[in-house]
Amino acid sequence: MKSDELIQSAAEATGLSDFGDDALFGGDGWRTALDVLLDSLDREANLHDMGQLVVHGELTQYLVNRLRIVDHHRSHPEIRERDITPPIVIMGQARTGTTMLFDLLAQDPDHRVPQTWEVDQPLPPPRTETYRTDPRIAQTEATFELVDTVIPEFRSVHQLGAQLAQECVRITASHFVSAIFPTQYQVPSYLQWLLYAAQDQGHVAGSYTWHRRFLELLASEAPGNRWLIKTPFHCWTLPELMAEYPSALLVQTHRDPAKVMASTTSLLGTLRKLGTDDIDHPRMADEFFEFILGGLERSVDARINGVVPPDRVVDLQFSDLMSDPVGAARSLYTVFGWNFSTDVEHAMTGFLRTHVREGHGHPYTFEATGLSLDAIRRRTARYTGYFDVVQELS
Repeated sequence: MKSDELIQSAAEATGLSDFGDDALFGGDGWRTALDVLLDSLDREANLHDMGQLVVHGELTQYLVNRLRIVDHHRSHPEIRERDITPPIVIMGQARTGTTMLFDLLAQDPDHRVPQTWEVDQPLPPPRTETYRTDPRIAQTEATFELVDTVIPEFRSVHQLGAQLAQECVRITASHFVSAIFPTQYQVPSYLQWLLYAAQDQGHVAGSYTWHRRFLELLASEAPGNRWLIKTPFHCWTLPELMAEYPSALLVQTHRDPAKVMASTTSLLGTLRKLGTDDIDHPRMADEFFEFILGGLERSVDARINGVVPPDRVVDLQFSDLMSDPVGAARSLYTVFGWNFSTDVEHAMTGFLRTHVREGHGHPYTFEATGLSLDAIRRRTARYTGYFDVVQELS
């Protein structure tokens, strides 16, 4: 795949040509990111035939969305007048209960979440009066049929739903500076670029500018009181996050890093089946070692260096969240001074009752990662000590 071909296809599909290379949309770093991604996909992803089709369609759609979002912003500059502050940011690592917490907090009508259907198809902007009946909801649900066919076990690992809250990495995917790509595909060169060069070159900061533009569009005709957003990648990029959203309220979930590595490796092995037959768990664990554990270390740095003000962040342990999800959510309301009404509590308990994960999770072992437990303990000693994280494996 060549970036010029994808860009031309998107332009022809929309009749548009302005991809927003100026500072208003985060600059032209997306072009560098796309080139790095395509090179990594071509050399390292080992995609099967269906994977090639999926990737081509996915990347083209991201470009189509980018063109349309830029065009809408140019035509409607007033949508940038409503401030996106203070967002609530869930920033724990994957497999630490973040999705459960995200979905629970989304039950509060005071929280505005980016739902999957509107992130996938953001234009025309969603409207309050049709937010629950928009035909794009059914269209998005239909796309999950492919996932169910190719990866029937996926729903036992992660919830799918057009009206479930979607992560920030799907928003920044249309800037092509996003952890969604190394999660879905074997692109280790792109991942290394994302973790280091992209930050050094300012492309991560540009992706947060794009993130804001995306939320502004979604809220333009379906506003809410408080934005609720989430992705583990925020652990890596807290300086850029706080620079874009200085009044953000943060929630970090914590779990034994060894369990996080084991569960994430299992998740990757399941998710990547949509694109390749080349599933090697030890290789994936090695690939994500620095992404996960380095992110935890950076979250400590952000606390020590004052990037994250102590009065704007709450820490939740995985065991507490799993044993009493609603109680954990209630604790956030207490700290942040929100009203935890009876209606909100009933909505949360109702959601838990009707959205039980199929199979109640998925089996995995640390041994399947091929990693050294001692190496993980050494790498994360400062993190586990700083946040009093209990070790589940010995």
